[in-house]
Amino acid sequence: WLVIDRKVYDVSKFSKRHPGGSRVISHYAGQDATDAFVAFHNDKSLVKKYLKSLLIGELAPDQPSFESNKKKLLLEDFRELRCTVEKMGLLRPNYSFFFLIFLHFLVLDAASWLVVWYFGISLMPFVIGMMLFTTAQIQMGWFQHDLGHFSVFRKPKWNRLLQIVVINILKGLPASWWNHLHNQHHAKPNCFRKDPDLNMHPLLFSLGKTLSMEV
Repeated sequence: WLVIDRKVYDVSKFSKRHPGGSRVISHYAGQDATDAFVAFHNDKSLVKKYLKSLLIGELAPDQPSFESNKKKLLLEDFRELRCTVEKMGLLRPNYSFFFLIFLHFLVLDAASWLVVWYFGISLMPFVIGMMLFTTAQIQMGWFQHDLGHFSVFRKPKWNRLLQIVVINILKGLPASWWNHLHNQHHAKPNCFRKDPDLNMHPLLFSLGKTLSMEV
């Protein structure tokens, strides 16, 4: 069970069919998932149609709609800030910017291979080609990151399609794998055992008393 806008939903069976993956939604079991729901779903009116069949109740008037480890005033400030950001249009993408990003890493990628092809594989052409290629790969990573968040195009399918081109074809990594892990990261950032970005313990990131004790 989880809470969205003070309404309680049973997502036990639905979690297996959840488009974002079962882990993302199950990380909020027994918790208020309102902010995560708002952040992850662009077309909320469509999603709410599916929620109707999962509705089982509503919080009692005296029951707070936030976790005990969270501060109410801080939560309210965050939600007010999000509304302000949306009203100011700061979440609307600049298509010219993203087109230039896409064009420039394609040029860098092509240039890296052309340098090696034309000048051979002696030390200097190899180093220059490697620098161009590495820069292109890093830029591709950030571009597919924005596509994975559906932040470039209004329609999710266009974001998914171009993300597959960038990460699957140009970088050689599966988009489904990246989305599965990264969605969990944003659903529960820095939460041990829920954020996959913290799963690189115990060798490198077991810093701090709490995390060391858990490990």
